Amino acid sequence: MASPTSDAGPAPDRAALIPRADEPLPTGADKTASVQALFDTIAPRYDLVNRIMTFRMDVGWRRRTVDLLGLAPGATVVDLASGTGDLSAEMALRGLVPVGADLSFGMLAAAPVPFSRVQADGVALPFADGSVDGATCGFALRNFTDLEATIAELGRVIRPGGRMALLEVAEPPNPIMRWGHGIYFGKVVPVIGGLLSDGQAYSYLPRSVAYLPEPPELVSMVERCGFRDVDRSLLSGGIAQLITATRVLG
Repeated sequence: MASPTSDAGPAPDRAALIPRADEPLPTGADKTASVQALFDTIAPRYDLVNRIMTFRMDVGWRRRTVDLLGLAPGATVVDLASGTGDLSAEMALRGLVPVGADLSFGMLAAAPVPFSRVQADGVALPFADGSVDGATCGFALRNFTDLEATIAELGRVIRPGGRMALLEVAEPPNPIMRWGHGIYFGKVVPVIGGLLSDGQAYSYLPRSVAYLPEPPELVSMVERCGFRDVDRSLLSGGIAQLITATRVLG
């Protein structure tokens, strides 16, 4: 197993890097620093909070992600923003070979499963062109500073004919369900996060949904980055979305 390494100097004040609820969402390099600080902060109890706030539905969503990735055992898959390794663990159970990549050293270090992993930014992955069979990403699209460049980078490292599966939160199309989900995600989740982990961080996460492109633009973005057969499906009534695609040939 490749252990994550970091050559960073003294750690900055993480709390100061995570925007408060009354501050605007960061952009550019400020966003990158905020995301790294946020996930370093919540890493120790990240899995516990996920299970509680999704009523364990996230477990089924990850299984569905690996199902629709559609790769045979033995395939090498980059798990981008791998965090503590939930998706990587699911892929390993299916005989796939996951390689985790995450900006947060804290998340990589907290991973309890023995999979290869590396600290890396999504726009500069340390893999050769066409060197992997596929890629996954779980609940992190909104955290990338340049989402299109990140998807293009996945297109670079995935071989022609390889597959990609991107799991992310979504807004339910049903107005009543969307209203209820908005209250739960925006009000209740920060309280749960505050009790079990870090309130400031979990107040930021629901707000970060604003970074996500509208569904048609997200699908078009994936196509522009060299993928075909792009499909967007809704999970659990639309509170999560799964985008799958195949790397174009040639």
